[in-house]
Amino acid sequence: MLTRRLFCGCLPLAAGFISSECAAQAQPPACEVFTKSRQQAETTETALARLREGHARFLAGKTVNCDLLAQVKATAHGQAPFAVVVSCIDSRVPVEIVFDQRIGDVFVARVAGNFVNTDIIGSLEFATKVAGAKLIVVLGHSECGAVKGAIDDVRLGNLTATLAHIKPAVKAVTAAGGPRSSKNGGFVQAVAEENVRLAARQLVRRSAVISEMVRKGEIGIATAMHDIATGQVSFAAQA
Repeated sequence: MLTRRLFCGCLPLAAGFISSECAAQAQPPACEVFTKSRQQAETTETALARLREGHARFLAGKTVNCDLLAQVKATAHGQAPFAVVVSCIDSRVPVEIVFDQRIGDVFVARVAGNFVNTDIIGSLEFATKVAGAKLIVVLGHSECGAVKGAIDDVRLGNLTATLAHIKPAVKAVTAAGGPRSSKNGGFVQAVAEENVRLAARQLVRRSAVISEMVRKGEIGIATAMHDIATGQVSFAAQA
């Protein structure tokens, strides 16, 4: 709370400027960086709720304004994020912004088409087993270029191998109506959603570490889709 004394002490030192000490004192509780103790107090349920609440602030245009440089300093000697998100590289899906999270709050693994492979799964094992994150979210999105490329069998340098990871989702979708091409919006969406589900399943099938943590209730896995036209993220049930 800004008391009169704090307010008066934080008057601009020069036109348009406020002391860094004032800014630090005025930071809301949501700007407190995650420490090991804060992280350990989280559960899979509270971690998911934290992302939902942040997303609600994003949609309402009420994101929390924090002193990011102060957070840089506070996390310089360690990090303890509460969740990790697997997302597409699409510039319209900036994870920290969409969930209104800041420096030190979440790990983010981004790859075209938000699939998981050995490298991504290894990163998630680090984020959870080693670094303590409580929740894994696989986040897909509408109008995904990588999904469209996989559907149309695009071949271009190393991108060919990248898109091959999405092909299982293309094959798995059988009933979408219309042509099986990127021109069919319903088919593209269905493949994108199936791609997210397959990625989540692979996490427990391909990682004994993650599978055991899920079984013990130490972490949760959730899937979600981001609508680039509205900004809305829709969560499915935890895996």
